[in-house]
Amino acid sequence: MFISSFSNSCSTPLKDYQRQKEELIKKNYNHIYAHELAHKIAGGSFAGAISIERDANGIPVSGHVPIQMPVLDKNDPQKTIEHAKTVIRAALAPNDPSSQDYKVAAEATAIKNKAEGLKSKKHLNYMA
Repeated sequence: MFISSFSNSCSTPLKDYQRQKEELIKKNYNHIYAHELAHKIAGGSFAGAISIERDANGIPVSGHVPIQMPVLDKNDPQKTIEHAKTVIRAALAPNDPSSQDYKVAAEATAIKNKAEGLKSKKHLNYMA
């Protein structure tokens, strides 16, 4: 009786730890995946595949979706503006944007502003 009780008390903490670890993995994975999926959906054809990084214990800790940043097209600034708007929407799509998400949005906004300035300049030159 004593041995049986002893073996049950030893296996219970291990089972509890496994269960807690599995719950943490699922919770973290679901949260990270939802965040990255929001980027991917909003980014459309400019967004790459979702990747999720795990720590040494297999617990998901972060994710990433690469996005193609706009390049200023002097011949078609409107194309650059539309591309930048998509990148900004994608960066800010999750409910909880990260500091990196805000940096991406700021970079795309700067490119969009340059394209809008170029477009205005071209329009003024056309009108003259």
